Amino acid sequence: MAMKIRLARGGSKKRPFYRIVAADSRMPRDGRFIEKLGTYNPLLPKDSEERVKMDVERIQHWLDQGAAPTDRVSRMLEAAGVIAKKERNNPKKAVPGKKATERAEEKAAKAAAAAEAPAEEAAAE
Repeated sequence: MAMKIRLARGGSKKRPFYRIVAADSRMPRDGRFIEKLGTYNPLLPKDSEERVKMDVERIQHWLDQGAAPTDRVSRMLEAAGVIAKKERNNPKKAVPGKKATERAEEKAAKAAAAAEAPAEEAAAE
């Protein structure tokens, strides 16, 4: 049985509230879970102590049993110091899209043309 430590959504529409749960990976996101390990309330300010609450001992138990945390949960665990920080690399995120690249090229061409015009006038005189 492949275990995951993940978020299960609760709360009403546009008012999210999440439980951190240990669940079988085959179960639906908000479906059956084995144990509730904590809560996450994204509506609270980032510096609030109530934003993320975790039972660190039980999370460590599930990690020792082989449960894999999802990316978002692993970030919370890294912030709490439960697991070591992973090196993340997303090189495509910083690369501008096709249209932005075209706009930058057009802007550079206009700037180069504007810089050449006064230089040509000065050379003609």
